[in-house]
Amino acid sequence: MASSSSQPILEGAFAIHKPPAITSFDVIRTLQTTFKSSHLFDPLLSREKDKNLKEPRTKSRHKRDKKDLNLKIGHGGTLDPLATGVLIIGVGSGTKSLPTFLECTKSYDCVVLFGCATDSYDAVGKIVGRAEYAHITKGMLEEALEKFRGEIMQTPPVFSALRVNGKRMHEYAREGGEVPKLQARPVSCTTLELVEWLPPGSHGFGFPTEDASKEQRAMAEKLMGIAAGGWKRKGTPSREEEAAAAAAAGAGAGAISTTEPGLESETKPRSRSATPKSTSNPPAARLRMTVTSGFYVRSLCHDLGAAVDSLAIMSSLIRTRQGDFDIHAGNVLPYEDLKAGEKVWGPKVQSMLESWQAKEGNVVESVEDGKGRDESVEGDGKREKKQKVHPWRGRSKERRNSSSVDA
Repeated sequence: MASSSSQPILEGAFAIHKPPAITSFDVIRTLQTTFKSSHLFDPLLSREKDKNLKEPRTKSRHKRDKKDLNLKIGHGGTLDPLATGVLIIGVGSGTKSLPTFLECTKSYDCVVLFGCATDSYDAVGKIVGRAEYAHITKGMLEEALEKFRGEIMQTPPVFSALRVNGKRMHEYAREGGEVPKLQARPVSCTTLELVEWLPPGSHGFGFPTEDASKEQRAMAEKLMGIAAGGWKRKGTPSREEEAAAAAAAGAGAGAISTTEPGLESETKPRSRSATPKSTSNPPAARLRMTVTSGFYVRSLCHDLGAAVDSLAIMSSLIRTRQGDFDIHAGNVLPYEDLKAGEKVWGPKVQSMLESWQAKEGNVVESVEDGKGRDESVEGDGKREKKQKVHPWRGRSKERRNSSSVDA
């Protein structure tokens, strides 16, 4: 095996297949530990140590010297603990390119389960409402999906990584105090299809087992409009609808309306505490979509439940593609390879980072006696200056300020 002094310095971006039940930051910590003790990243660590030694001995450098040096690693778009799939990782200088991945389109497969709502809009949250679901049909769902294709307005979940006044929304929610009300924002769903309709009793997806507290349900009523039951798109109401709406306004004046712009309360508010008439297991559906930055699949599932006059949660989610990284294209590292050792994951990561450096036109360095050396030379011995190329740009019309698409 070659010594680190003759190895190229590898840095850039690659993708890993995140498993369920861990956070995106858990993946970063595992990679830090794995890469730090590897042979593959010895040259990069050596270069960073040399940089630290060349810096003036200031107070900040003294603090860094006392700490154990770690590789600089980040990710290009958070995946929730429930979600699996493509998580883009930046190593070294590759972390500077991570914001680029917030601009590109992403593809997801998800399962939406009807009949209940949770504080987090997914299956790991606490139940804040239940609703009737026996009336939902495949045809009704297909008709409702049409409302969410193209440019739409979407309100992010309360439990999200969005910052309001310098604090993330999920921090407000967990503290139990006053939670800011999020405004709907424009997002785009370029493709949305029903992959499979799952009738009651044909699947293993179920409701969460924990109910929210009285205080948490009150917050849901205020922020999510759960007590208002189903919603519908604004349009020209029929006479029957107008009469029913007037009657409902008199009987249930205290009902809270939805926070979703472009949608209005149904004529008969549905009580979250009412026992649903449905006795069979709830229906579910597998959806596939391609979306732009800032889109929350959890919000789509939540709003889809309202669109069919019920409630709904996201029961599973897999990010199948982000930019050029696709789990079906063989350019995503299986997470279990990390446990198999460097002989398994090393060649794969090396190949992906070398491919990244070739696309970006990055100068390839190697470590020679502690000094970086430019190995990007042409046939005549002259150094070649390459033009940087960003293959992901242009996939999204505009960049939106979002740290996450569950997205």
